[in-house]
Amino acid sequence: MSDITIKEVKTRRDLKEFIYLPEEVHKNNKKWLPPIYQDEWDLYNPEKNKSFNHCDTVMYLAYRNGKPAGRVMGIIHRLYNQIHDEKHGRFAFMECYEDQEVVHALLQKIEQWAKEKGMTKVVGPLGFSDKDPQGFQIEGFEYPPFLAAATNAPYLPLMVEKEGYIKKVDLVNYLTPVPDKLPEIYQRVLERFNLLETFEVVEFNSKRDLKPYIIPALELMNQTYSEIYGYVPLDDHEKKDLANKYLPILDPRFIIMIKAGEEVIAFAIAVPDMSDGIRKAKGKLFPFGFIYILRELKQSKSLLTLLGGIKKEYRDQGLDVILALKLYEAAIKYGMEYCNSHLILETNTKMRAEFERVGGRISKKFRIYQKDLV
Repeated sequence: MSDITIKEVKTRRDLKEFIYLPEEVHKNNKKWLPPIYQDEWDLYNPEKNKSFNHCDTVMYLAYRNGKPAGRVMGIIHRLYNQIHDEKHGRFAFMECYEDQEVVHALLQKIEQWAKEKGMTKVVGPLGFSDKDPQGFQIEGFEYPPFLAAATNAPYLPLMVEKEGYIKKVDLVNYLTPVPDKLPEIYQRVLERFNLLETFEVVEFNSKRDLKPYIIPALELMNQTYSEIYGYVPLDDHEKKDLANKYLPILDPRFIIMIKAGEEVIAFAIAVPDMSDGIRKAKGKLFPFGFIYILRELKQSKSLLTLLGGIKKEYRDQGLDVILALKLYEAAIKYGMEYCNSHLILETNTKMRAEFERVGGRISKKFRIYQKDLV
């Protein structure tokens, strides 16, 4: 008789166990990066997270001998499925100890739930959107975790594979050293671009200057990210929520916009990596955790690229190169030593080429899995 029980998350107490389980699983891993717990409570709150409006969801906790041993969330993104003519369920935010029976029990529950909802496939890890951590890390565990990426142990993807899940798509992260100065050839590229009257590079000195540009950038993201796997267009509420969530941590020095006339047609957003500050704060903003995070934002020597995009009709005109060079120019000016890319689909050869052109190398690899439901 199995000593594993599965319980659906229903109460606030259940949700607290769900949110804090990863902290227990990784308590002996000094590299592990906790989430910001205030954001976690908002993520799983349908009143705060407007993505619930487009989704069917379920959350499960697994118990071994009465103690929490694993967790998983099931998501059916109705809007995404409608746009892409799919019947896919998702498993997301999975975490557990090294216990194959627990993984089996959790995934079996998700598969059964998705089947009952009429789905033909389960994919994951994949959250509400590509803004949530996606995929399991499968390579590069010698490097510390960073913001907005999966923080799983190496055993977890291997156990999921034993349950019949196979690769759907991989994503890569590039680590790029920041040079002491911009190579002369790139300086000449910038000088020639500055002579053009068609485009204007917009740089920022304050959050007040930046604020009016955030929503236009997110609207542009809606247009440019439609081809990216897992992306769902943001509605007006979600755009405002995302802007409010990230504005406090954005550093205007590392945000570049390009305009044609008064229209924002390209943007790149990076932030100093605050991961060490979050570790010191143990994921808690209060009473003093925010001090560690703000301090790390000021003293970090690593830059993390978050978002970027170019309006379709302006692609192949070198704007991607200009965005990259302006970010590197800022990184050099403010003493950054490394740049960590956001996660890039392995099939996005243009974006990968930009990082490789400036000396980037793949440091981490992440995998989204799939399994047909029969």
